[in-house]
Amino acid sequence: MGLIILIVVGGILGWLASIVMRTDGQQGILLNVVVGIVGALLGGFLLAPLFNYGGSITQGISVPSLLISFLGAIILLAIVNLVRRGSVR
Repeated sequence: MGLIILIVVGGILGWLASIVMRTDGQQGILLNVVVGIVGALLGGFLLAPLFNYGGSITQGISVPSLLISFLGAIILLAIVNLVRRGSVR
């Protein structure tokens, strides 16, 4: 059940991150969901220790875990956008 919640919440966070980064019209919903899920995982594993937060979104949904996962999705989306811009030219 936790994996399903992670996928749903990660997808929503990816969609919100794409709106913040203004890339929601350029990319499909699938890439937004993937970026959200991977960003949520990376945020939980990499950013949580930096902010001295011991929990992750896989252990339960809380405001700090959502913010860290959202920040991870934004960072990953920025990296994806940089890579996509470089490959177009």
